[in-house]
Amino acid sequence: MNGTRLIEKDCYIKPKKAWRLLKTADDENVTAYIYGVSGTGKSTLITRYLGKRKYKMLHAGTITLEELQIPEGAVRKIIVIDDLHELIWEEDDAIQDAIFRLIVREDVWVILSGRCPVPPWLTTIRFREGFYIIDETMLIMDMQAILKYVEQTQMVLTEAQKQRLSRETGGMAFALCVAMSMYYELGYTNGLTDSEYDEYSRKVTEQMWNYLEFHVYDKWDIRMQEFLMKISIVDTFTVRLAEMITGTNDAENLIEHARWMGNFLDEQMGANGEKIYKLRDHMRLSMQRRMHRKYTKEQIKNVYENAGLFYQLAGDPMQALTMYEKAGSTERMLSILIDNARKSPNSAYFYELKQYYLALPEESVKKSPELMCGMSMLQSLLLNPEESERWYQELQAYADSHQGSSRRIAKNNLLYLEIGLPHRGSVDMVNIMKQAYRLVFDRQATLGELSVTSNQPSMMNGGKDFCEWSKKDRELAGKIGKLVEFVLGKYGKGLVNLALAESFFEKGEDNYEVAVLANKGRMQAEAGGKIEQCFVADGILAWLHIINGKVQEAEEILCSFYEKAEKEGAEKLLPNIQAFLIRCALYKGEWSEVNRWMEQTADENVEFSIYERFLYITKVRVYIQRGKYDQAYNLLVKLQYYADVMKRTYIRIECNLLMAVTLYRMGNDDWKVVLQKGLAEAEEYHFVRVISREGAAIYPLLQAFPDDEGKAEEDAELVKTHRQYYRQVMKETENVAKSYPGYLKAGKAEVRLNETGIRIIKLLAEGYSRIQVAEQLDMTEANVKYHMAQAYKKLGVKDKAGAVLEAKNRQLI
Repeated sequence: MNGTRLIEKDCYIKPKKAWRLLKTADDENVTAYIYGVSGTGKSTLITRYLGKRKYKMLHAGTITLEELQIPEGAVRKIIVIDDLHELIWEEDDAIQDAIFRLIVREDVWVILSGRCPVPPWLTTIRFREGFYIIDETMLIMDMQAILKYVEQTQMVLTEAQKQRLSRETGGMAFALCVAMSMYYELGYTNGLTDSEYDEYSRKVTEQMWNYLEFHVYDKWDIRMQEFLMKISIVDTFTVRLAEMITGTNDAENLIEHARWMGNFLDEQMGANGEKIYKLRDHMRLSMQRRMHRKYTKEQIKNVYENAGLFYQLAGDPMQALTMYEKAGSTERMLSILIDNARKSPNSAYFYELKQYYLALPEESVKKSPELMCGMSMLQSLLLNPEESERWYQELQAYADSHQGSSRRIAKNNLLYLEIGLPHRGSVDMVNIMKQAYRLVFDRQATLGELSVTSNQPSMMNGGKDFCEWSKKDRELAGKIGKLVEFVLGKYGKGLVNLALAESFFEKGEDNYEVAVLANKGRMQAEAGGKIEQCFVADGILAWLHIINGKVQEAEEILCSFYEKAEKEGAEKLLPNIQAFLIRCALYKGEWSEVNRWMEQTADENVEFSIYERFLYITKVRVYIQRGKYDQAYNLLVKLQYYADVMKRTYIRIECNLLMAVTLYRMGNDDWKVVLQKGLAEAEEYHFVRVISREGAAIYPLLQAFPDDEGKAEEDAELVKTHRQYYRQVMKETENVAKSYPGYLKAGKAEVRLNETGIRIIKLLAEGYSRIQVAEQLDMTEANVKYHMAQAYKKLGVKDKAGAVLEAKNRQLI
């Protein structure tokens, strides 16, 4: 069977919603307005629906006033005006008035069709006469329709290939027709292997692009073609970006024009109120191909450089580097990497840009003290302390061999690394800070940005681990507090009060004093400091509420801070705020929130990033709650390795406690040894709340653990101190367990329903009966009943109402 014969065969799949709405418009003699991008099947719907009935087909691009003069009569006439988007920018009032007169006539039924939504000039009559609108979502085939189409056209595809066909064609009628035609033209009558499907998919896409290029783009004004070709190099754009890339000063007018030429330009409002536009994928990619065919290499380079410059000026090095790389602008790429290296890891993009840094030739790096500093910091972040120290030594050698401003810059960077390198921990940090104070105070050195929080809701467990300082918190605050605040500049605002608040909180000291210090620190940070410090303050206050059984108040604090961070453009804080809110959700047992977060959070199996540690430690708890102990164990092993390499005491304690819970639930007796390590280290610092906030998850382990083992032979005073500490831990852990008895309770595992099961539950939620569901999905009632039973079993419910409620709770529908 060849492609031509198949095309001629009646393989049309009726779009049910669109067909019903068109019939309603027909019955009521109300104007139908059909719109969608080229290839969605607008014209086919009309001709199939009208069948052998008489109607007059007019094309808006060539329409004349005479054609719109339809004589009145007793017999109703059907007038179809296609390609209405070609009338959008015409100012022929006579044509528009003639169309209006047809719309209001009782003896005429008008069908309007185009690529754009209802244009402004039709707005008044649309609402006055009450158009029936059929948009492209009603025309595009869903998976069920695509499966029917594949069956009807006798294409032999695997289930995975059918899914790909759905994604790649977007359910568009024309694209599916091309796919079917190419299938037989290429001779795949007996099916395709996966590698053959890749080549087949490429050729189908190429044919679709050819259609767009020769049957759509070539009809547009040359200036519009050039504008869209240039703008296609970016995924999304604003008016300002469009002006920069294209070099035009009327980009807004061109964008508006493009919006009404076809429904291929999506629009949404950005966080700052600026409109963000996006070309549909097929349009964007085919326009890129068109640009590469029509422009010279130098012209293409200039387009990418313009985009790169915009992103560089906007403070988006990631996008700027991508554009400069495509332009082949090596020098501009180097300038961005040097600028980025001058910032702290807290606000810079070391990890995200690692591929560019690591690709630099050593000779280029050794010429720049900023790049050597950046490489040392990056290697530390990548858990390569030896390589980090090598670059530190290279920078030291550079400082020793240079004079003047070059030596000064190198010395500043060395001081920055001595304070900031994560793998060096906080050993000798007091002396380093004293030295830094003298150098900065005497103006012998300057320090760039140096955050101590690393975007975490903690000072003690932020950029570095400062657990040791907590042993002498009051003493150190008095001796070097002012000094440290001076050295850190804006990042030091509120530091002393916040550090004391967190230390007191972790030790389980007076909650009132903790709250007072946290609020003082927050106010100081707001008065000329950094928003990262405000996160620490709100984090401490949130934990206070949680410990006291008031998780709702904690959520309110975090949600308010999220809005503040979003408003101030502190994007790097947002993932950690979200993770903190998921910790709250775990206490409350809001599984739908947890499930949604897990779908979008960082995957530690793809790449382990130390920036994501707060997210990872939150994921561990989710794994435990879901009963996925192997996954919890594997992630904890990675976190423990990180804690050891980077000298992270607090994380090591936290990992040991969670590992003990994991092993306990796995039935592994090693949990006692691991718990002993965690408890012993926590006790060394008198940390209470790193234990107690695990509440119901860890309380059974504490009850079963012989805490006095080996204590009898120790000093009586030490035994007394230990028992006081243990009683404090037990009492507070018990209180937290009572407040949140379901915290990390296993058994609420993730549920995955197949596509059919989800569609059935959606229909049930809309009020359909089992018989009606079968009709909607073209299934037998017995088949529907089977899928319903399987869905009920997975959701742990017994009836339709329970299934709908549980599916909504889990965000499945």
